[in-house]
Amino acid sequence: MNLIDQDVIAEDAIELGYDIGDELIEILAEILDETSMIHYAGSRPPQRAYKQEIKDLELFPFVIESRRFMCRIYFKFALFEESLWLVSLHQDRPMEESSWKR
Repeated sequence: MNLIDQDVIAEDAIELGYDIGDELIEILAEILDETSMIHYAGSRPPQRAYKQEIKDLELFPFVIESRRFMCRIYFKFALFEESLWLVSLHQDRPMEESSWKR
């Protein structure tokens, strides 16, 4: 797994109360296990990434009710070959507040 904007993901991890170094893989596995296509929160076709590391890859955003965090979680990732690129993982925010961050 690779992280885009690691500092931002770390700040969001602090807000949710987990350690990005020790728990991120476990948390991501749990979240993905709870996720299905009904949780897809993106457009069709998916938007394309603009960050250089994943430029032009499709972005897949999802919103789920997390059992672990007891709130709605928003996460977004891109896939390339056998790598998952985590773009966002945070508590879901109203569109007015977060449309520029997502």
